[in-house]
Amino acid sequence: MRRLPVADPGLPDARSATRFLSWLVRRSRMTIITGIVLAIAWMGCQSLVPAMVGRAIDAAAEERGGALLGWGLVLLVVGVVQALTGISRHRYSVYNWLGAGFRTVQVTVRQANRLGSSLPRRLEAGEVVAIGTADITHIGGAVDVASKGTGAVLAVTTVTLILLHTSVPLGLVVLIGVPALMVVVSGLIRPLHRRQQAYREQQGRLTGQAADLVTGLRVLRGVGGEAVMVARYRAQSQALRAAGVRTATVESLLEAAQVLLPGTFLVLVTWLGARFAAAGQITVGQLVSFYAYAAFLVAPLRQLTDSIDKLTRGHVSARRVVKLLSLSRDRPLASTAERPPGELADPESGVRAVPGRLTAIVAEDPADATRVADRLGGYTEGAELGTTPLAALPLDELRRRILVAENDARLFSGHLRADLDPERGGRLAEALEAAAAQDIVDGLPRGLDSVVAERGRSFSGGQQQRLRLVRALVADPEILILVEPTNAVDAHTEARIAERLRAVRAGRTTIVCTSSPLVLGHTDRVLYLERGRVVAAGTHHELLDSEPRYARVVLRQEQP
Repeated sequence: MRRLPVADPGLPDARSATRFLSWLVRRSRMTIITGIVLAIAWMGCQSLVPAMVGRAIDAAAEERGGALLGWGLVLLVVGVVQALTGISRHRYSVYNWLGAGFRTVQVTVRQANRLGSSLPRRLEAGEVVAIGTADITHIGGAVDVASKGTGAVLAVTTVTLILLHTSVPLGLVVLIGVPALMVVVSGLIRPLHRRQQAYREQQGRLTGQAADLVTGLRVLRGVGGEAVMVARYRAQSQALRAAGVRTATVESLLEAAQVLLPGTFLVLVTWLGARFAAAGQITVGQLVSFYAYAAFLVAPLRQLTDSIDKLTRGHVSARRVVKLLSLSRDRPLASTAERPPGELADPESGVRAVPGRLTAIVAEDPADATRVADRLGGYTEGAELGTTPLAALPLDELRRRILVAENDARLFSGHLRADLDPERGGRLAEALEAAAAQDIVDGLPRGLDSVVAERGRSFSGGQQQRLRLVRALVADPEILILVEPTNAVDAHTEARIAERLRAVRAGRTTIVCTSSPLVLGHTDRVLYLERGRVVAAGTHHELLDSEPRYARVVLRQEQP
């Protein structure tokens, strides 16, 4: 067996959950086939033991010492083979389970890296977390049932043939009873499948909300919104708990059925065997064999029902993985096209950014401005650069020319200088001055060589925002889109940033999504949006005089 994880997981088949699971099976087909062979040998040995015990008992009853010794030696050999194949089967079973889990993690991490910063916009964080925690376990279990399920089917088939050979009525009971048990259990699988899927979707959303809540806890406390968000999270948590109870209800019924039905089957076969032995239709040894078979059948029947359950869980989890894998980009990564000229425009909203100017976007609903920024940055489709859709641009060309700096961006752990100016382009001092962040550096024990804590948590919210602005200005892209770059700083600092931003970005296109009058007063042009569309355009002071709705938004006035 190869070491795990493998170097190259391969290209997954993400057309459906079933195809993805089939792809995992094909990628590990040799170890899975080996596990199936071992499972067949292991369960086959177990299925033969009761018949051998019955023959040995009959030989002892008839005082045939040689036959008794012979059957005893056969039992010893079968027992040794059963032990060896059982150990090997378990080893391959664990390997197949881990292999499927590791391969799933590898392809999902590779996909997440390929999507990059667009991933949070297209999939909730909780969905991604669930894949790396619960889903890989269920997917591994679904792949592993190939060997366990095959061994269980062979064992039930072998027992049925032996019972039919010995007693047709008992064989028919097994032949009819096993499918009946499967039908009953399958009736519980479908509602369990639906409830598990609903529970996982709700769990993913709540996990994402928890991550957002922890990240923004300091800001929430600052604006007094902590109690509201905690109450909302508590309500959704209770809704998730209720969904979990509903799922557990069906699971408990399934677990009870997996114990009760095979146990009832055991009682029936034993009762019939005792009646046949009392009537002289079978020997005492055969009666012992029938009882042992009835007890033995509990295990493979339990494995069959458990296999159905694992396949169901694995299919639900594979759907989540396929959803992530289907978020592939169609645009090429390499730059092969010429640089398209013209202004950056969003036809859906009517936003047009004049090249080389500082343009502001003010929206009645801030979410509209964020959606426009996503389109202008190429994270969602719809925007154009000149006459060329952003979706047609190569990805590296798009990211090099257009940079979206928003408050969800994180500071990386490590030295502050490497975080702010990784390419040492020589613009760091100018960017620190423009973002009014020099005092942050001066307050650190080692200045720019100081080590940044994970996600920059050693800095306040306002300090993090200014440092993110520094990093964006150092990058100096052709088009810079800033989303609320000053909403976490004080008015004095905001005024300094607004005054210096125009100078540091002179000659390059800059778009600022904000409603701050301090920033708007230093822009060349302001676009005012209502319901996602531009309804007014002009300078800040022109709009204040001519557009009452704009004035209400930027001056925080109450509706008349």
